[in-house]
Amino acid sequence: MTKSLARSIGLLTAAAFYSFFIFGFTDNLKGATLPPLLTEMGLNYSIGGTILFGAYVGFIIATLFTGILADTIGNKAVLLLAGAFLIFGILGYSSFTSVLGLIAAMAVIGMGLGSIELGANSIIVDIHPLDKGRYLNLMAVFHGLGSMLAPLFAGWLLISGSSWRSVYRWDLALVGLMILFFLLLPYPHIPKSNTEKFDLSHLGKAAFARPMGWFYFAIAVYVAIELGLASWLVTYLQDIRQISVGASAIYLSVFFGLVMLGRLLGSFVVERVGYLRSILYATIGATVCIGLGIFGPTPLSLLLPLAGFFLSIVFPTLTAAVSDLHTENMASILGLLFTFAGVGGMLGPWLIGLVGDVLGLSLGFGINLLYCGLLLVIMLVLIKETNHDGKAA
Repeated sequence: MTKSLARSIGLLTAAAFYSFFIFGFTDNLKGATLPPLLTEMGLNYSIGGTILFGAYVGFIIATLFTGILADTIGNKAVLLLAGAFLIFGILGYSSFTSVLGLIAAMAVIGMGLGSIELGANSIIVDIHPLDKGRYLNLMAVFHGLGSMLAPLFAGWLLISGSSWRSVYRWDLALVGLMILFFLLLPYPHIPKSNTEKFDLSHLGKAAFARPMGWFYFAIAVYVAIELGLASWLVTYLQDIRQISVGASAIYLSVFFGLVMLGRLLGSFVVERVGYLRSILYATIGATVCIGLGIFGPTPLSLLLPLAGFFLSIVFPTLTAAVSDLHTENMASILGLLFTFAGVGGMLGPWLIGLVGDVLGLSLGFGINLLYCGLLLVIMLVLIKETNHDGKAA
């Protein structure tokens, strides 16, 4: 590898990592700013939830279509498109005063986030084909960093007297910097075979081959677990375990911190252990933590944030495993994979709330344990179906 190529790859890797920081930061501004939004506009929780639901709709739309765009016009163009979506979405969300306008703007923000998910992952898979598992986990660390800093930043501004609208507008500068990065950085020339050109018939055959259905199922269930824990942990701790508001918030911060730490450490492990076996072992650890944290005595609630440490590697490592199975139309296949992730993100927390209303929050939150059991079964099936030692062939 020449020095020039190595430098281009290094800069593009850094830009992809920064885009994932933007992803985590922007995505997690909504929770901290929702209470003042509801107060300002006199809205109830149901309508507030509907506004946030728009982000998932936009995310799914983006992941469905930007994969094809990445395979036809390039990964860098998708990241520039992501920046444009975020700029327009943030401007609209911080300006509109109607519910429909806020929903639409949140959907545009979701399209920006979905485009980052697809574009940045595709870049890493493209420029780091030999150790993509490591780099995908390292990139996910930056998502965790953004996720941790966003609530702190938003809380500081709100306490200082800023409006929730001003909080979002500060994000425009960060997004603008991302756009500048991808405008100025050249995309390194990486030789590809002719078979890697976009082909719709090949895409359909590869995307729905037998093992892929299990991968789609796996990533949907995983995201249901992660968002189920993140969305309901504070409420569960306060209402069921009678833990204070301040302490329960710390639990959630620790959860995100351990997710970030797990991905950092996991980046040095998954290539050695194998992708699928790493996920299997991590799921076993998370299952033990969640089971004891929910159904054990109150002191064992401390294990619930620890589940984030084990769960942390699942999403990026699943992405790496899928990319090992295919060389053609990779971005389009990843787009479909991330679409199922969005479906899991929509349905997972919703089902917990539904069961919680009917049977109580203890059993509702316990749905996370059912999700873990499903993921364990799926990983055992995948290891058997791919017939290898754990790293996708």
